Amino acid sequence: MAASIPTPSPRLHTSSASSRRPLSGQPRAQPPPKIPGLVISPRRPPSFQETYARGCLNAAASESLSSLMTHNPSARGVTPAEAFSRILELCAAKEALAEGRQVHAHLAKSGYFGHPVFLSTKLVFMYGRCGSRRSAEKLFDGMRERTVYTWNAMIGAYLADEDPAASLELYRDMRVSGPPLDSRTFPSVLKACALLGDRRSGAEIHGFAVKCGLASVLFVVNSLVAMYAKCNDLDGARQVFDSIDVKEDLALWNSMISAYSASGRSLEALFLLRGLKGRGLVMNTYTMVAALQACQNVDYQKLGMEIHAAVLKSGYEIDVHVGNALIAMYARCGEMNGAARVFFNLVDRDSVSWNSMLSGFVQNGLHSEALQLFRDMQDFNQELDTVSIMGILAASGRLANLLHGTAGHGYVIRRGLDTDLQVANTLMDMYAKCRRPRLMGKVFYSMPVKDIISRTTIIAGYSQNDCHMDALKCFREVQMEGMDVDKMMIGSVLLACVGSKSLRHVKEIHSFMLRKGLSDLALQNRIVDAYGACGHTDYASRAFELIENKDIISWTSLISCYVHNGLAQEAFQVFLEMKEAGIEADYVTLVSVLSAAADLSLLQKGKEIHGSIIRRGFILEGSVSTSLVDMYACCGDLENACKVFSSIDRKELSLWTTMIYANGMHGRGMVAIDLFKRMIDTNLVPDHITFLAILYSCSHSGLIDEGKTFFTSMQHDYQLEPWSEHYACLVDLLGRANRLDEAYEFIKSMPIEPTAEVWCSLLGACRVHSDKRLGEIAVHKLLELNPDRTGNFVLMSNILAANGRWKDVKEMRMRMKGIGLKKMPGCSWIELRNKIHSFVAGDKSHPQSDEIYQKLAEVTDKLAQEGGYVAQTRFVLHDVGEEEKLQMLYGHSERLAIAYSLLESSGETPIRVTKNLRVCGDCHTFCKLVSKCFGQELIVRDASRFHHFNHGVCSCGDFW
Repeated sequence: MAASIPTPSPRLHTSSASSRRPLSGQPRAQPPPKIPGLVISPRRPPSFQETYARGCLNAAASESLSSLMTHNPSARGVTPAEAFSRILELCAAKEALAEGRQVHAHLAKSGYFGHPVFLSTKLVFMYGRCGSRRSAEKLFDGMRERTVYTWNAMIGAYLADEDPAASLELYRDMRVSGPPLDSRTFPSVLKACALLGDRRSGAEIHGFAVKCGLASVLFVVNSLVAMYAKCNDLDGARQVFDSIDVKEDLALWNSMISAYSASGRSLEALFLLRGLKGRGLVMNTYTMVAALQACQNVDYQKLGMEIHAAVLKSGYEIDVHVGNALIAMYARCGEMNGAARVFFNLVDRDSVSWNSMLSGFVQNGLHSEALQLFRDMQDFNQELDTVSIMGILAASGRLANLLHGTAGHGYVIRRGLDTDLQVANTLMDMYAKCRRPRLMGKVFYSMPVKDIISRTTIIAGYSQNDCHMDALKCFREVQMEGMDVDKMMIGSVLLACVGSKSLRHVKEIHSFMLRKGLSDLALQNRIVDAYGACGHTDYASRAFELIENKDIISWTSLISCYVHNGLAQEAFQVFLEMKEAGIEADYVTLVSVLSAAADLSLLQKGKEIHGSIIRRGFILEGSVSTSLVDMYACCGDLENACKVFSSIDRKELSLWTTMIYANGMHGRGMVAIDLFKRMIDTNLVPDHITFLAILYSCSHSGLIDEGKTFFTSMQHDYQLEPWSEHYACLVDLLGRANRLDEAYEFIKSMPIEPTAEVWCSLLGACRVHSDKRLGEIAVHKLLELNPDRTGNFVLMSNILAANGRWKDVKEMRMRMKGIGLKKMPGCSWIELRNKIHSFVAGDKSHPQSDEIYQKLAEVTDKLAQEGGYVAQTRFVLHDVGEEEKLQMLYGHSERLAIAYSLLESSGETPIRVTKNLRVCGDCHTFCKLVSKCFGQELIVRDASRFHHFNHGVCSCGDFW
C-alpha cells in the first residue's frame, strides 16, 4: 500500500534559471516560461528528511517511501539503515501497521539487513506500538542476538498491549539472561508496577536502579514518583522527590503535584506549586492541569480562580487541556457559571470538554441545562460516547423525563452500547426514577453481564417503586447465585421490607447482616427504622440498645420510630436521654420532636423546641416551617401558627396544605377556603393531600356546597382521581349535615369499592343522627371489610347501645374479647408548669385527687345553679341505672382535667385540654357552661377536631 507525500507548492524567487541543476538520475527539467520580475522554480520531490519531518503517511508520503525502497536510499542523503529506521519510527508514531508490515516485507524480500539487530529492534518497537503483540513476540523470539534496546522494545510492546504482568516477567528474564539494563528500561517496568499496584516489585526495581547508579536520572526519578503515587505510597514518592538536590526539571514537579492532586491531598499539591514558583520555574500545561485538579474543592476554589486569573493575565491562550481542568474545577465547586464561561470561550473543544460540562450540570442538579447541552452537542455534530450518554440518562432520570430517557435508550441501541455494563446500569436507574419498573426489569434481564451495581440498582428501583416483593425476589436470586452482598444492597432490601411492612423479612435481613458481618452503624440505624416502620417498637428499641457508638442518626431513628407509632411520650423520653448523653439535636431530630409535641399538644415543649431552632440558626423553611405550623395548630395556638406561616417567604405546597388543614381543624372553614384560593394565585398546583385538607375543612364547618365543588374540581380541573380518603371525607360532610340518604347514594355510586373508612364515616353520622336503618347497613359492611379493627367494633357497639340493644352490645363486646381486642380507655391530659398531668375516667391516681373531685363538685353545682346544667345520661352507653350513669358522666377524663386546671391555674391563660377520643355531647355542654360561668376560655382537642369554648359558645357550632 503506497501512499505519496504531497509536493510543496511552487516557490517564488529571483535566482537565475542557469543556477538550477537537475537531481541525480532524472532528466533535466525544461526552463519555465519567463514572467517579468518572477522566476518559478521547478517542482522537485521532497527530500527524505522533509518526508520524515512532516510525519505524514498519506498517499503522497507512501509514494516517497516506495521510491525510497525501490531506489538507492543513500542517494537521498541518508544511510539505508537510518532510512528504514526512520520509516519504522514514523509507522510506529502513526500506528500505521499496514505500512510497517510493507516495510518489513520489503526488508525480508530484498534480503537487506545490513544491521540486523538494529533494524529487528526497530521492527519489534513498531509492532509493539501498533498493537501487534504476536508479531513483536515472533520477531523477538527469532532474534539470535538482542541488545538492551530490543528488550526495552519488547517490554514496551507488552505495556502497549495492556499486559503489565508480561512486562515484569520479561524484565525478570532480562535480569537473568539479558544485557545490562540502561536508564530507558526503568520507566517501562516502573509503569508496569504502577498499573499492577505492585509496590513491592516497584521498590525492588528502585533498589536495583540505585545499585546501577541510575536512580538519579531525571526520567527515572519521574517514573519512581509516579509508581509510588499509583501504589498509594505518597510518602515514598515524596522521599524520592526530596532526594533530588537540584530540582530544576519542571516534569519532576509536575509528577509530584499530580500525585498529590490525584490522591486528594490538595494542600500538599498547592504547597508544592508555591515551591515551584519560588524557584522561578514557569508553569506549563501539565502544571496547570495538576494544580487545578487540586483546587476541585470549595475550600480551594479561590486558589483555582487565582490560577485562572494568572493564565489570563499572562496572555497564555488556554488550550483544551487547561480549559477542561478549569471546567472540572468550577463544576466541582458548584460554580457552573464559571465553568460555562470557560467552555464557551474555548476555541477547540473535545469530548472531554462537553462531558465535563454535562457531568457538571448533572452533579449540580441542573438537569434541564444538561439536556439543553445535549441538544447543543447534536447541533455541533459532537459524537456521544459512553460518558455523554450516561450523563444524559442520569439527567433524564432526575427530571423523571421519560421522553428524553427513552430517546437516549434508542441512541444506545443504535450505537450498540446496550451491552456496556455502566450504560445498562444507568439505564436501569433512569427507568427507576421515571417510575417505570417494568422497563427497568427488561433492561436488567437483557443484560449479558451483571455486576453487584446492577443487582443493587434493580433492587433499589423495585423498592422505590413499591414493587417490594420483586425487590425481595431479586435479593433471593443474589443469594442463590452466591454473589457477594454489600451494605448498599442491604440498605435497598431493607427499604423493600419497610414498604411491605413485613416483620418476618426484616428479621431475616437482620440475621443475614449479623451472619455476614455487614452490621455497620448506617445499617444498624436502618434496622431501627425498619422495625419501627413495621410497628414493632420493642424490636426497634432492642436494636437501638445494641448499637455501641450511637450517633445523632441512631437517636433520631428511635425518636421517629416512637412518633410514627403514636408513642409521643416515649419519643420525648428518648430525646431527654439523648441530651443527657451529650448529643446535640440536628435539623431532622428537631422536626421529629416537634411532631411528638404536636401529637401530645404540648405547647410549652413546642415553644422550647422553636426557640432551640432559632438559637441554632436553622432556616425556617421546608419541613421545619411545616412542622412548626403543625405543632402550633395541634397545640391549639392558631395565632402563632399564622405568625410562623406569614414569616415564610417561599411557601411550599406542603406548608399551604398544613395551614389549610390547621384552619379546618379549628373550625375555620372559610379561612381555609381563602387560603386555598391564595395558594392557587401563587401558581402552585394542589395535590391529593391538599384536596384532602380542604375537604376536611369544609366537613368540619358544614360547608356542603363548597366541599362538593372542591371534590368535582379535583377531578375535572386537576385530573386527580380521588382516593378512598376523599370519598370518606365527602360522606362525612353529608353525614354531619344529616343528609344521610344522599351520603348512602353517593357511596353506592362510587367508581371504586367503598373502603372501611367510607362506611365508618357513614356509621358515625348514623350514630349522631340516630339513623338505625343505615346504621345497620354500615355495621354489616364494616364487619365484612375490617372485622378485627377495634375502632369499628367500638363504634358499632355504641350505636347498638344508643338504640338500647344491650344484648347485642354484650355479644359484640364478648366477640371483641374473644379475638383479643380492647377498647382504648378515654384519656385527657393538660400541660401545667412544664409537666404533663393525665387523667382517665373515674381516675383517682393523681396526688391531688381529693382536691380535684371536690373542685369538680363545686364546678358542677355552679353550672347547675347559674347555667341550668342538667346531665344528659343518654350519652352513657352502659346498661346501668341512672345514678350510676350520672357518676360516670361526672368522672369523664376531660372534666377532671378542667377541674385540676381551675384549681391550679391563674385563669389568665386559656385552659388547654387534649383528649384521645371524641368529646361526648354532655361534656361538650359542660365545657360551654364553664367558659360562660367562670369567664375562662377553654381549648379542647379531641380525636376529631379543636373546640374553642368562649362565653358559652363553641367554635364548632355544635357541629362535630
